[in-house]
Amino acid sequence: MSSSIVYTYGSGLYINMTNRCTNKCAFCVRQMTDGLGNADSLWLEKEPSTEEVIDELKKWPVEDYEEVIFCGYGEPTIRLSEVLEVSRYLKENTKVKVRVNTNGQADLIHGKRTAPMLEGLVDRVSISLNEADPVAYQALCQSQFGMEAYEAILNYIEDVKRYVSHVAVSVVGCVPEASVEKCGKIAEAFSVEFKVR
Repeated sequence: MSSSIVYTYGSGLYINMTNRCTNKCAFCVRQMTDGLGNADSLWLEKEPSTEEVIDELKKWPVEDYEEVIFCGYGEPTIRLSEVLEVSRYLKENTKVKVRVNTNGQADLIHGKRTAPMLEGLVDRVSISLNEADPVAYQALCQSQFGMEAYEAILNYIEDVKRYVSHVAVSVVGCVPEASVEKCGKIAEAFSVEFKVR
């Protein structure tokens, strides 16, 4: 079974950049199945180079899709420079919208502000918030950054709005209804879209 770098899911074309992640979320789909959409397996034998991703994208009718989304079986911002290079290729050669699905910990991963790097290259960012306070978040998502993660995510939401036109915050449907409501209020306070997935 070969692993997929580019795959379809719903109306989107997805790019699987890495299997590394800073979280070990209790609900993560990768613990339940090897693949999603038309991908038999999203477990990478090795991380693809920028050139390999672009070569793979050239095999697809990219503009037939609603958007291209960086989201596979890992946290895409771990490979932020490669994500930006591929995004630049898409911006220069297509009219498709580019989205990054992230756990919002990019600044902790890279030890610096990363939101400004997205300007002009990424159209949409979807940030997985999943819980309404640091303790509950860490219990559910088990970030390698510990209790520092949650505050960093909130800071990232505020920062990324300055550079990306469409920002959304999401929660998984398995969290308690009270948490969903609180997260919805957090999204409202940041003036960003809220999604339950």
